[in-house]
Amino acid sequence: MTTSSSSSTGASSSPSPATSVLPRPARVVPGAGTFTPTATTGVTHPPELAAEAAWLRGALGPATGCLLGSGPGITLLLDPDALPAEGYRLEVTATAVELRGGSAAGVFAGLQTLRQLLPADAFRRARVGTAGWSLPVCVIEDEPAFAWRGVMLDVARHFLPKQDVLRFVDLMAVHRLNVLHLHLTDDQGWRIEVPGWPRLTSVGAWRTGSMRGSRQHEMFDERPHGGYYTGADLREIVAYAADRHITVVPEIDLPAHVQAVVAAYPSLGAVPVEGVRTRWGGLSDGVLAPTEEALGFCRDVLAEVCAIFPSRYVCVGGDEVPTGPWERMGHPDPGSLGGWFVAKLARMLAARGRRLFGWDEVLAGGAAVPADALIGGWRGEHGTIAAARAGFEVVACPDTSVYFDYRQSEGADEPIPVGPLLTLADVYAFRPVPSALTAEEGARVLGGQAQIWTEHMDSVRRIDYMAFPRLCAFAEAVWSGPGDFAEFTERLTSAHLARLDALGVEYRPLAGPHPWQTRPDAIGWPRERADREAELLELTRDIRRGV
Repeated sequence: MTTSSSSSTGASSSPSPATSVLPRPARVVPGAGTFTPTATTGVTHPPELAAEAAWLRGALGPATGCLLGSGPGITLLLDPDALPAEGYRLEVTATAVELRGGSAAGVFAGLQTLRQLLPADAFRRARVGTAGWSLPVCVIEDEPAFAWRGVMLDVARHFLPKQDVLRFVDLMAVHRLNVLHLHLTDDQGWRIEVPGWPRLTSVGAWRTGSMRGSRQHEMFDERPHGGYYTGADLREIVAYAADRHITVVPEIDLPAHVQAVVAAYPSLGAVPVEGVRTRWGGLSDGVLAPTEEALGFCRDVLAEVCAIFPSRYVCVGGDEVPTGPWERMGHPDPGSLGGWFVAKLARMLAARGRRLFGWDEVLAGGAAVPADALIGGWRGEHGTIAAARAGFEVVACPDTSVYFDYRQSEGADEPIPVGPLLTLADVYAFRPVPSALTAEEGARVLGGQAQIWTEHMDSVRRIDYMAFPRLCAFAEAVWSGPGDFAEFTERLTSAHLARLDALGVEYRPLAGPHPWQTRPDAIGWPRERADREAELLELTRDIRRGV
């Protein structure tokens, strides 16, 4: 595996691998020649970068046959005075490689770029040839456009085994993404052990079947589905992600989306429910009762969540809260209970030194939302705009730009096509900061987050298809900022898809799905973008007043 030498002259010379990096670096200066390691080439580093050096050896050693022991050749350094925290400077000469980062996270980001300077086979888990390998001479300077570069992974609708979550973490690291938002609970399943509440996993973690295709068609299978993570499993995921400079943000959806909870513990619910939910979409009767027992449950759950996840933020959902169940139980003011619950949950988290993350519906609670809450703006750009103008920090995750359950093309063979069209180009055009915001308001947007809702993704293969290569486009949008889509597509097709192949990612081909990726047995429900945008205007009327 030897790369072609780059050259600044000569019409027949091949482009330097330095220009095929994805996400796109801020500054690239290709040079002439290559750095070719020998059997004695090693890695030198200060003690603070021991973990990053260990990752480099583990990632490149098996694929390249170069063990990279301790010694000269590749030097890793910290340079916080000259570089931003996640920024890096990578210099490859004919005799050495030097990588400087503003922090360990910056060095790790630079290592992802260094790996991409090698042929795609460097992403395999073992050698597939006997040729040597080399790095092109170049200088690359880079830093992220946004601090929050997240992906929400829904493991509640369809459970994803631990080893597949760890694999997804590795794929995030390749693309320099740094927040994994883990959606652990919903009406259709509860995925986390909580001491003292054993029926959450013995009852709430599985359902008798699932809908097949979009909910409008009322088609079901009869396959039981379930699974959950032990505390040790989740601690492993958190530590594995932290080693790759990825923060895991947990989500426990409250006070609605709790039909699995009420199925396990009926006394916690406002009204009875019929088991763990097997349907997708719509509003369920699974809502917590406004009682001390329900608050005690929330307190116990959040205590366990905070014990496992060191994240500054804990997401409590707060979205899609129906008032009907509270009306039927005779509460005198059901419209106030959503905000009442959010305020209680925020105080529980604050007592443990954490901050509440809520979806943009919580803004309707007004003063109930603490000033330090983080808002997930998901209903188009409206949630992001309303949150930023109200003075909240916000993560932009507009469904019309970054919901990866939405269909990828107009093709009839697209598997389970739901929602408005969201193409690769649409995702690449995502801008976390809406143009309607002032500079002061825009500064409150921490970044962006792609959303992988898994109602129609029942396996890691299906997640691969729906996420990639759209996640590549998203990663560039939040790391690099605005770019040229044609140039991005050239890098994607000429170099990056081969890396995904080597990693075993079953992505969607740009020309459309392979025959085995289609789902003729499951019917979708495509929508037009104008229809969805009109709906969003109506849904967000309560949070857009006065902003």
